[in-house]
Amino acid sequence: MNKPQSLYIGLMSGTSLDGIDAVLAKIEVSGETSLLDSVSVAFSPELRKALLDLQTPGPNEIHRENQASNALALAYADAVKQLLTQAKLSPADISAIGAHGQTIRHQADLARHLAYTHQTLNPALLAELTGIDVIADFRSRDLAAGGHGAPLVPAFHAQQFSSKENVAVLNLGGIANLTLLPKDGNVTGFDCGPANMLMDAWIADQQGHAFDENGTWASQGNVNQALLSRMLEDSFFSKVPPKSTGRDDFHLEWLQKQVGSDNINAEDIQATLLQLTVDSALHALKGYAPQTQILIICGGGVRNISLLNLFKVRAELLFKNTLEIMTSDALGIDPQLVEGLAFAWLAWAHKEKRPANLPAVTGAKSPRILGACYPA
Repeated sequence: MNKPQSLYIGLMSGTSLDGIDAVLAKIEVSGETSLLDSVSVAFSPELRKALLDLQTPGPNEIHRENQASNALALAYADAVKQLLTQAKLSPADISAIGAHGQTIRHQADLARHLAYTHQTLNPALLAELTGIDVIADFRSRDLAAGGHGAPLVPAFHAQQFSSKENVAVLNLGGIANLTLLPKDGNVTGFDCGPANMLMDAWIADQQGHAFDENGTWASQGNVNQALLSRMLEDSFFSKVPPKSTGRDDFHLEWLQKQVGSDNINAEDIQATLLQLTVDSALHALKGYAPQTQILIICGGGVRNISLLNLFKVRAELLFKNTLEIMTSDALGIDPQLVEGLAFAWLAWAHKEKRPANLPAVTGAKSPRILGACYPA
């Protein structure tokens, strides 16, 4: 490539299934990434339901999944069109699109060469519709090398957020994942548990809402300590990194099994789920990086005011006022758009033939170039 800078688009639709974040990024030859523009597009109710239904086994899955992958490509293409119109650019101005797709299965713990992860998307159709090269399927190459294929954003976090202090980045999407950026440069990271996913599932089941806005419903309840203890006894939390998780592990049926026959108020369950997100993340941070000075929080969970407030309260107790908590807003990046930027950067890394996985994070045997290219 050898350009001093290039323009890339990153497309992210995460585990929360709330919609598409499309970001326009300027990426320097060094990899330094700047956000230029963005659009966020909600999924149609039909597409969201189709993708959600694919999270669990069901009839005629091959047909339904291919229909959903085409529909997602159409939705992605519409988001790209909106972004280009807003930025007053043409497809020829864009080096490539980094498209994550929608995770519908993540089975990284299976035996070597049997493990898999699957993000549904028709990238060939997306390239055809947009007239732009598409880089997709970022996770499978890492799995082939013995890794989990997740989390992938720590390499981007290291590029963007490393400093002369001990920093950690906590992404609160459907799943929570930590990137540890100590000042000695030994980057690590891992999924640490559910974030919004269980809270979204519970309020949808009980009240028909897609999410608990500002954590208002959770704030009306009281934490059930017995339920919290049972949930934290799940084997995932005691696993040693590298580790990753998703809807395969944490889902509504898992929650209902944890509640069992106990008569617990619905709002108390929501409050307990919020506490689960906070405690599992902070205990992981305390266990693996107790020297952390700054915690940068990003992802859609930043919008949950009750969640952020509880993080600050619990961090004061666990870290004795030695941990400064901020959102990525303080560094000039909208928390909702950090993952979209990461996939723009991953597309850049693919084009530049630069390995973009971190073996210390994913468990792969060595660095690999990630993604597959679908030329326009």
